[in-house]
This record gives sequence, structure tokens and C-alpha cells, in this order.
Amino acid sequence: MKSFTHVIKDPLGLHARPAGMLVKAAAAYPCAVTIEAPTGKADAKRIMAVMRLAAKAGMEITVSCDGADEDAACAALKVFLEENL
Repeated sequence: MKSFTHVIKDPLGLHARPAGMLVKAAAAYPCAVTIEAPTGKADAKRIMAVMRLAAKAGMEITVSCDGADEDAACAALKVFLEENL
């Protein structure tokens, strides 16, 4: 299992458009991808679960990848979050 933390920098937080893009990026990998925030834990491949986290600007999230291609998934999602959130 690989994981990393990220602080949400977008002033609007993890809102609908980047959440959809995040789900699409996570779905490209066969491994399990979870996001943990102070508000809960979610499967990163399910849009409603990600939206339910209601991650706000300044909030730290932890992304964990477990399974096949976990290294590639973690690296790609880390880049995605840095560029978009």
C-alpha cells in the first residue's frame, strides 16, 4: 500500500468539477484508491463518496492506493492533485 497527503489549495475546495476529474483519474488504475479527510473516508472511484467528504480549502487529505499499479496510481494522483487542487 502506498499513500501520500495533500492540502487542498483550491479556494472552493474539492467541488464537483475537480471531484469528477479525480474520480476519472483514479478509475484509470485497477488498484483500490481511497481518500481520507477529517470528514471521513471515501472510495476515490465513486463520485458521490468523494463529494460527501466536502473537503474545504486548507484541509489535509490522505490518498491511499493498494493493489496492482499502486505506484503508478499514487504518482499520477499526486501530480493531479498538485495541478488541480
